Amino acid sequence: MTDNCLFCRIASGALPAHRLYEDTHILAFLDLHPIRAGHALVIPKVHHVWFEDLPQDLATRITTCAQRLARRMKALYGVERVAMFYTGIHVPHAHAHVVPMHHVHDVTSQVYLSEGGDAYATPPQLPAAEMEEIARQLCEE
Repeated sequence: MTDNCLFCRIASGALPAHRLYEDTHILAFLDLHPIRAGHALVIPKVHHVWFEDLPQDLATRITTCAQRLARRMKALYGVERVAMFYTGIHVPHAHAHVVPMHHVHDVTSQVYLSEGGDAYATPPQLPAAEMEEIARQLCEE
């Protein structure tokens, strides 16, 4: 863990998050700036900057959690697809995004590229009550 890493601080409990799943190795929580409601992040609790540096068993654990979330998202939101991808652009801590896809371009950069790279803006944050309700729904079995 590093003290200046946002995700390490969330994993340690020093910062709040709408937690969806947690074990001794990983944590899943709602993204504060979701592409779509339900957009979740799955992180290793141990600090790894790059996803390609994750030990295989840890990467598998992250993927298994993402699959569990994806099945729940499909049932909850009635979507055909759920995207799972690593980016690591804004926070230098390996993290997988799990996003219910309501539209074919939900996780593409095509829109952002057409507007120009400098025009990109972080998606808006959802109200806390809505985040709590989404977290509750995604945690139900």
